[in-house]
Amino acid sequence: MFGRTRVSNSTESYSLGPTRRAWLRFRRNRLGYVSLLVFCALVLVALLAELVSNDRPVLVVYQGQLYLPMLKDYPETTFGGDFATPTDYLDPFITQRLQAPGNWAVFAPNRYGPKTLNYFAPQPNPAPPSAANWLGTDDRGRDLLAQLIYGFRVSVLFALALTLSGVVLGVVTGAIQGFFGGKTDLAFQRFIEVWSAMPELYLLIIFSAVFAPSIALLLVLLSLFGWMGLSDYVRAEFLRNRQLDYVRAARALGVSDWKIIVRHVLPNSLTPVVTFLPFRMSGAILALTSLDFLGLGVPPGTPSLGELLSQGKNNIDAWWISLSTFAVLVVTLLLLTLMGDALRDALDPRKAQE
Repeated sequence: MFGRTRVSNSTESYSLGPTRRAWLRFRRNRLGYVSLLVFCALVLVALLAELVSNDRPVLVVYQGQLYLPMLKDYPETTFGGDFATPTDYLDPFITQRLQAPGNWAVFAPNRYGPKTLNYFAPQPNPAPPSAANWLGTDDRGRDLLAQLIYGFRVSVLFALALTLSGVVLGVVTGAIQGFFGGKTDLAFQRFIEVWSAMPELYLLIIFSAVFAPSIALLLVLLSLFGWMGLSDYVRAEFLRNRQLDYVRAARALGVSDWKIIVRHVLPNSLTPVVTFLPFRMSGAILALTSLDFLGLGVPPGTPSLGELLSQGKNNIDAWWISLSTFAVLVVTLLLLTLMGDALRDALDPRKAQE
């Protein structure tokens, strides 16, 4: 009976497509699957950061009129103030006006933005966690929770962009080397050897001194060096797959080389690309954090996990800065690592028979 049940399950498994079987193997890895759900939830919160942490109300009803402060700036005189300057919604006077009978406002759960300074903190900055600032403030008086949420968003979006650019360059160069081989492969290999010997950190220091710091410049510079590792794996897959029968048959039918690459060889060579995506994102987050820690990363004023680590180093007594930032980095990298391990097991051809 057990033998018949095993055969039935195996037959049912093979009736599914390879992508479906890989997804089912991924879901069976509890740590990887839960890590994927948690990471997606954190990314969703970060993408909706303006609704989670903001010093402006989402919605205001004042004297019977509707206002949307998140979408439009309103002068202080709109809410009974004396000056025509942008409204500070943390000002006790404005808060009192909005809480008057007939008026109400809907605030984000955390009433601080990434650049908001808490001028009404009872203790000097950096201030420890309190009811007003749940994780405390940094040495400039900015809310630490808001810095972490927005800094996490910057890190994830930057890592995603750097990963995508590296994947595109790595797949294109690896495919050309592996499929055509010969002198083409030899020329690319010599170029990669020379290019990989370039001092990446020195180039970043030079460009950061010549040009104004920007995320776009940092993305371009890191993308120039982030494709070589993946290119080697794609090259190896193409070198193996180009000798298979279906490629020879396509060539015999007169199919062009580029159609063979795109339609036949590339879909069967993407396993290392997909497997290494979470690990490449981890490396990109660490790279951005390290550069920000050294002052070579994002422009000043941009929420940054690396800058918070630097503040923690400079303010040893403010333990909440280092502890909170370190916890965010550890959880993020741990989730990506568990996802990568589960994805690698799901795409392992030795487990495809299960």
